[in-house]
Amino acid sequence: MRTRVLHPDAKLAIERMKFEIAQELGIQLPPDGYYGHMTSRDIGTIGGYITKRLVEIGQQQISNRY
Repeated sequence: MRTRVLHPDAKLAIERMKFEIAQELGIQLPPDGYYGHMTSRDIGTIGGYITKRLVEIGQQQISNRY
């Protein structure tokens, strides 16, 4: 099952977050978008930080509601 995007701007926001996190970690992302030459460790690190940041954002939104 494919993950579907619930908000049209979400994909762009995740892409921006990916580049921001990679820059913070000092990981150079390829300009052509092909990640085949990157290590699994680097890609996994970026993905882990994206997940962590999304959870933090969700927790902030939930705490602001209640």
